[in-house]
Amino acid sequence: QVQLVESGGGLVQAGGSLRLSCAASGIIFSINAMGWYRQAPGKQRDLVATITSGGSTNYADSVLGRFTISRDNAKNTVYLQMNSLKPEDTAVYSCSASQWGDDYWGRGTLVTVSS
Repeated sequence: QVQLVESGGGLVQAGGSLRLSCAASGIIFSINAMGWYRQAPGKQRDLVATITSGGSTNYADSVLGRFTISRDNAKNTVYLQMNSLKPEDTAVYSCSASQWGDDYWGRGTLVTVSS
């Protein structure tokens, strides 16, 4: 079992920045992909960004150029640096991790961007 705990959410004004962190713990041998997803009220959960253990990244078009995903493999932690935040970025942000074909999810952290 892998546990994921997110932190760093909060309230920020439009144009501001936040940095989310997600730490993995538990039975960890080789986590492959890690990622961030978000779910706005009344909407489905959408991909924000993913990163492989080798550092290859993938971003949703809506955050490209504003958000940066990174990870520290030694700490089993993934980060999401969010700049130039917009009100439409308001959502619960959850991290995910894949290990040996199993997917794990954190509970999420709320990001609210005021206009």
